[in-house]
Amino acid sequence: MSADVLQTPLQYLKGVGPRKAADLKKAGLLTVEDLLFRFPMRYEDRSRMQPIIGLRPGQMAAVGGEVLSAHLQPTRRAGFRLFTALVQDASGQIQVVWPNQAFLKDVICPHQHVVLFGKVELWGSRGLQITDPEFEIVDAMPEPGEPQAGPHEQLHTGRIVPVYERTGSVTTNMQRRFVWQALHQLPETLFDPVPQDVLTAHRWPSRRAALFQAHFPSSDVPVDMLNRFETPAQRRLIFEDFFVFQAGLALRRHENAQVKKARVCYVSDEIRAAARAVLPFKLTQGQRDALADIVADLQRSWPMQRLLQGDVGAGKTIVAVLAAVVAMENGYQVAFMAPTEILAEQHYRTVMKWLDGTKYRVRLLTGRVTAAQRRDLLPAIERGEIHFVIGTHALVQEHVTFRALALVIIDEQHRFGVIQRGTLAAKGGNPDVLVMTATPIPRTLALTECGDMDVSVIRGLPPGRKPIRTIVKPDSRRDEVYALIRQEVARGRQAFVVYPLVEESEKVDLRAATAMAEELTRVFPEFTVALLHGRMKGDEKDRVMRAFAGGQLHVLVATSVVEVGVDVPNATVMVVEHAERFGLSQLHQLRGRIGRGDHESTCVLVYQAPWSDDARERLKAMASTSDGFVIAEKDLQIRGPGDFFGTRQSGLPQLRAGDLTRDADLLEEAFNEARARIEHGRLAPAQIEYVRAVWQRQFGLITVG
Repeated sequence: MSADVLQTPLQYLKGVGPRKAADLKKAGLLTVEDLLFRFPMRYEDRSRMQPIIGLRPGQMAAVGGEVLSAHLQPTRRAGFRLFTALVQDASGQIQVVWPNQAFLKDVICPHQHVVLFGKVELWGSRGLQITDPEFEIVDAMPEPGEPQAGPHEQLHTGRIVPVYERTGSVTTNMQRRFVWQALHQLPETLFDPVPQDVLTAHRWPSRRAALFQAHFPSSDVPVDMLNRFETPAQRRLIFEDFFVFQAGLALRRHENAQVKKARVCYVSDEIRAAARAVLPFKLTQGQRDALADIVADLQRSWPMQRLLQGDVGAGKTIVAVLAAVVAMENGYQVAFMAPTEILAEQHYRTVMKWLDGTKYRVRLLTGRVTAAQRRDLLPAIERGEIHFVIGTHALVQEHVTFRALALVIIDEQHRFGVIQRGTLAAKGGNPDVLVMTATPIPRTLALTECGDMDVSVIRGLPPGRKPIRTIVKPDSRRDEVYALIRQEVARGRQAFVVYPLVEESEKVDLRAATAMAEELTRVFPEFTVALLHGRMKGDEKDRVMRAFAGGQLHVLVATSVVEVGVDVPNATVMVVEHAERFGLSQLHQLRGRIGRGDHESTCVLVYQAPWSDDARERLKAMASTSDGFVIAEKDLQIRGPGDFFGTRQSGLPQLRAGDLTRDADLLEEAFNEARARIEHGRLAPAQIEYVRAVWQRQFGLITVG
């Protein structure tokens, strides 16, 4: 058998065929390797026979014995028949029943020896029976309590058995047979992408042995250890999954360092003085460290790919603007892309305030810029007369050309597509790329989603920012919530009231939010209340949001998540209705819309009873900490990586064996090993070739910046 057997399409395995291959493909299983790297959901110990006389109702049991009789039995239901067998071991007899499986009359017959695994039930006057068990016909029976000693081909009983998730028409039993067949087609010597010294250090088995042991472990392996995915064979394969992915990211990072950017910055005392001159306040230590990382990147000959993480209000924007000053002082241009017009305009106002009185020319480019304004603006950008361009995806349009683009800053990077980010970066001859997010990303996700980037994290809040008080209240105590809103608005402050909006009940939710806006208008006749929802036209939404930001509205009821980054310093109350329906990261982002000014702020999470244990845990976490990174880790545990940003991200890798929450230690080790080996040339050419092939096949266009 050739070494590339792992890349054999599954339809060529005996018994698979085109239909089952199509079902397997829907689950991402195309090749033998894909199949073998799909772990069982769980393992069941069916290796020891129990005496029939000791069986009890409700238990799952493995028994073996001789078939004394077997026949089809009619029922009162038309066309529905039972196949029954009487099985005997040395201790007694038991009835076995397979509902509506008439084909078994040609499979099971008297005098055969069988091994059964199924649920023991009490069936009226007939006593105990085993219903719809898995079975195998064997040559000889072990004594009760002894391991099954039948032939190795016994897959479904008499051993520790892997249980797989059903995939379309492919049952767990079918997958078991396909996996067994695939394993026995593997060559004795199998190519291994994991370096030998790593295997030796951990005393991990070879790749071939690990695949066998992960699917069909020997009977002496503890089942609870298997179900925790902690056996050496499982951990070795999980490490391989992470290592191959991280080696691909490390290769991309290494190759990026070989690319020469068109514009390298330098830093002098004059440039440092220019940056200090625009600084509106003293930077925190976290901000200084992040800025030092970025400025060091600007001075290198290869393009920066850096993620700047910081919790809501951590002060990422001033760090990005100071980096922009360095680039502009070198005679280059800067592009700053935000995901929405409101955010772009907000960044524009902030940057204009900081750079007021300087020589830098800053302009805004969004869909709201008129054709006449564009006729003047675009040529000025092309001639290099505009130093700093802030905008939305309008920046990536073909007719926007830069003369000397050196730095690209992207806000809320997960909200832009790969092509949009790449198109903007391509306008500048491999410019430096800085992406920012106010969504704290747990380390395990950062290592996968952003593993080919360098990461800077700003922890803590700038001086003067007050922590937000968070309280949890049942709907029955709504009067207290209204009293808080009245008190704050009477002081000249403003309040958000946010309603969840989910697709399944969008119309109902919208009616409820509309009713809430009407109720608040009645409750607070002296205040101005407005409603903001996703079905409003863009201009109308912008008008309401601007009115609220400008202080003309006192209370804003919103069904859509209020834009990340929208800055209303005067808003001091955030009421989240049906808080039990929001994810932790969503709740944290909503809470971050307040507490942006000099006044103390309160977030009220209103829940409807009954609430689930998960919901109780989420709201408890929100009330106990304001640290977005702690919140993010908790959210990852509860919701899993696929839904971390609220919608399943196409950029997240579909890892085959590794689990980002369960296997964080192996991910960290794989990240460190892969980076060190790629950077120091300590990965064999064949292993590098394998990594490239897997990336091409499995991860496709995953990229950053």
